[in-house]
Amino acid sequence: MFPTTDRDGDSWDDDKSREIARSAPGRSSSGFYAGAPEKEPSFGKRDDEEPEAEEDDEEIPVAPVRRKLSVAIAGFAALLGVGLILGAQSSVPDARLSYAIVIIGVQLLYILAFTMAIRPPAAGVVSGVCAVGGAIAAWAAVNSESAGVLPLVYVTAGTLVAALAGQAIRARDRTQLRDALGGTFLIVVGVVSFALLIVLTRQPVGTQAILVSLTAVAIALLVAHLTDAVWPKPRIAAQVPRGAAGVVLGAMLGTLAAAGLGSVLVLPFTPGKGAILGFAVAGIAGLVDLAVNYSEAGRSMAGEAPTLWVARHMQGPLGAFALTLPCTYALTFFFLS
Repeated sequence: MFPTTDRDGDSWDDDKSREIARSAPGRSSSGFYAGAPEKEPSFGKRDDEEPEAEEDDEEIPVAPVRRKLSVAIAGFAALLGVGLILGAQSSVPDARLSYAIVIIGVQLLYILAFTMAIRPPAAGVVSGVCAVGGAIAAWAAVNSESAGVLPLVYVTAGTLVAALAGQAIRARDRTQLRDALGGTFLIVVGVVSFALLIVLTRQPVGTQAILVSLTAVAIALLVAHLTDAVWPKPRIAAQVPRGAAGVVLGAMLGTLAAAGLGSVLVLPFTPGKGAILGFAVAGIAGLVDLAVNYSEAGRSMAGEAPTLWVARHMQGPLGAFALTLPCTYALTFFFLS
């Protein structure tokens, strides 16, 4: 028999085959294979067969507190404070040169510690320029006609310009100049700041201000690190081996010591003025010392090589004493004079 056709002349079998082809999974309307059928969206559904997602948050390792090291840093801070205080007390108009030699020695330690920690471009040039600038600052503090801070400002500006010029010589160092500007400035300011001790010894109440200020700084650092050796709690950060109790207790006892000295010294010192001076410098010293630990922890987390251990452990006390001296001079000039 002939196949049944519709009025258009198409066979019924052809229509049936095209309908089956269109409805067959994995085939397009043209009859060619078009791959697996698309899955229905499964938003909000949970596939029990999939493995559980790994947790993104990993536990941060807690940096251990080395108790003997904390005691050693506390001892270095105390010895540095005693040396600077005794040198200032024995500094008379005919013996300021010997105190300037002591200051230059401390400046060299500061340059060693901070240059190795900050690692500015052209570190050798920066170290040499800062050593010369520190010596010039000490000489200017001894021999200037007036016991003022203006000559040290000039020395700071000249030293900073010379250090930046030395960093701009080589193209490799020049590309890092902008990022290293803050670190270079910190090294220069810290070195020149030690010469403020000589300037203060030439002022009427400067030697007493040095006694109060450096005693507060030394006690703040000593107590903070000794407390860390005994009870480094609560931890400020997991990566920083310091405790908040030591920092706070050190600042409090440093302020108390300054108030006690203010009560026994002659006018214009009073317990209140001594406490204000001690509170300011002890707080700055604690924060600077803590910032050094944060910087070292940041370098460790970034995978950088650690600073040489001698420089790393001297950096906190040296930076604390150096960066509190501008505050000491300002309070002496505006508040005690």
